[in-house]
Amino acid sequence: MARIKYYYDTETCKYERVKVKTQDVILNFLGLASLIIACAVGLLMLYNNYFESPKELKLKNEVADLQHYYNTLSDDVAKMDQIITALENRDDNIYRIVLGAEPIDTEIRNAGVGGAERYADIRSSSTEFKDEILKIAENVDKLKRQIYIQSKSYDEIVELAENKEKLFAAIPAIQPVSNEELIRLASGFGYRVHPVYKVKKLHTGIDFSAPIGTPIYATADGTIEEVNVSFSGYGKTLIIEHGFGFKTRYAHMHQFAVKEGEKVKRGQVIGYVGNTGTSTASHLHYEVIKNGSKINPVHYFFNDLNPDEYEKIVELASIENQSLGM
Repeated sequence: MARIKYYYDTETCKYERVKVKTQDVILNFLGLASLIIACAVGLLMLYNNYFESPKELKLKNEVADLQHYYNTLSDDVAKMDQIITALENRDDNIYRIVLGAEPIDTEIRNAGVGGAERYADIRSSSTEFKDEILKIAENVDKLKRQIYIQSKSYDEIVELAENKEKLFAAIPAIQPVSNEELIRLASGFGYRVHPVYKVKKLHTGIDFSAPIGTPIYATADGTIEEVNVSFSGYGKTLIIEHGFGFKTRYAHMHQFAVKEGEKVKRGQVIGYVGNTGTSTASHLHYEVIKNGSKINPVHYFFNDLNPDEYEKIVELASIENQSLGM
């Protein structure tokens, strides 16, 4: 029930009833409503300043998660970059030096990736994290390029290593007769007195004096290129093609243990010492041929000799005596 209001009229000295106008009611209502709205807005602003809405809280947590993942990815990329750098250093300063290859050009390793349009979609993005995304994208692309270059480098190194292994196996690195026969080196490389003509002629190999039937060993891996039988000159002769410009000849043999076209390994028995052809005693005439030129075999006896034995064989090979065959 609405309360009735009165006022005291001084002219009539009576209490008169207050008559409320509709306009006043409306104004009062509007004033009250404005006050309520103002208070509500103030409270809302106060709440927003000091409290987060569920949606804002969710977005904030998502941003924190994204920042965490970004930091983790950045750390992983940095660690991978360190690993790749270490591999590059090892590649250039160890593997390539050992295998005789030139280091990869620094400009090739450090070349940029892509062009100006490569990251256009990231640069045009409205996300506030585009700088971070752009940075990590560039770093990942750099790693991809480094890994690609390094993989190609290792392919090359593997090929070089395989060739080096084949080269080492192709070098005539042991004596064609056993170490026990070392003291029987009868004549070295150089000008020696010919056993028949008694004049000095170039002796193009080394003579090992040994009994008939002493095993002869291949001094390197290769393929039997020639098996020849003659009643003069080298007599029964065998030539091995080793590759990389190397060949070896074994002459005045008694018997063959291999046939033409057969592949042999270093240390394999290929025949036996004899006294065939132009020979004055049972022995093996051994030659090393490099790129078509006959060279001193004594420089290649390094795989199965210790320093003292090597000095001994060099001393014996330097004596200017008479050769045992041509």
